[in-house]
Amino acid sequence: MNGETFRVLVEEHWSALEAAPASGERRLRVSQLPVATGQGALVAAVDHDGHRHILVPVHSHLKLRSALDGPVLHLRRRALEDEDTYQTYADLTCLRSDFNDLFTELCTNILSATEKLPDNPIKALYQVLDRWKALIQAQGAVLGPEQLAGLFAELLVLDRLLHLDSSAHRLWHGPEGHHHDFSNGNLAIEVKASTRGEGRRLRAHGLDQLDAPKDGTLCLTWFRLQRTMSGGVGFLELIERALRSADDEVSLLELLAQAGYQPSDDDRYRDARFVVDEERWYEVTPAFPSLTRRSLLDAGVPISVLDVEYTVDLSGAPAPMTVDAVTRTIDRMIQESA
Repeated sequence: MNGETFRVLVEEHWSALEAAPASGERRLRVSQLPVATGQGALVAAVDHDGHRHILVPVHSHLKLRSALDGPVLHLRRRALEDEDTYQTYADLTCLRSDFNDLFTELCTNILSATEKLPDNPIKALYQVLDRWKALIQAQGAVLGPEQLAGLFAELLVLDRLLHLDSSAHRLWHGPEGHHHDFSNGNLAIEVKASTRGEGRRLRAHGLDQLDAPKDGTLCLTWFRLQRTMSGGVGFLELIERALRSADDEVSLLELLAQAGYQPSDDDRYRDARFVVDEERWYEVTPAFPSLTRRSLLDAGVPISVLDVEYTVDLSGAPAPMTVDAVTRTIDRMIQESA
């Protein structure tokens, strides 16, 4: 069906439901829409207060993102049950009737996207919500050269984690301001990148960045990246790969936005490509060169200096981890997060 057909269809279903007798306070009047998915058909609904809903069928174990709970739109889990069936839905509700026309356009997009992605209706829903969000989102400053290289390096690690677990983006805490880029509580990974051709140096920000989790392990990943016009991996290619792998595209896009990336800036990153000249992983043990809150406290030094930044020369660091040790670390990051 085309967009106009879906628009007329959903309006007809809502109009018919609104003309029916009001349901109980906690009940919905529902009408099945002719858009099928692997979990069942989408459903139009109207509640006791006259609010319009569209319900997207999902697996009962699926956890919905919690960010959409505003004065106009509300997304929540809802189960519908009759004598023969029990089905869980992602229930998107419009809480203001003066926005019904825009809600119709939004739901038209959801129906079209779901028809193209029937095996993953929740991803179709998230894709549409994200596009609408991007439409009204203010454009910020684009990533500078160092920020771009740093985010590219973090995406390289994220890509490896997503190959093992499609939910691994939930371990990426750097964009949220956490002092470690990736963490499952017991194991943390801090990622650094350099575009310089000589030396192995990194800039540490704060006394916590190279401090391991309490009773846990911290690994440092260092990449030497070379900007190139051809070959290597494109920045946008790496983002697209991560979005395809992730089970919640919208949540990953929100993390990318917190890291400074917006899809509206894609034209500015179209030629951004990197070759990985060198990759080293280190376990940050007490012998690793660093300045941390824990080491200062152990030395009896009172901590009265704030906003500490310093440079680490990795030529004086212990030997890097072997390839097998790196693989075990990545596996452990996933296994211990289950």
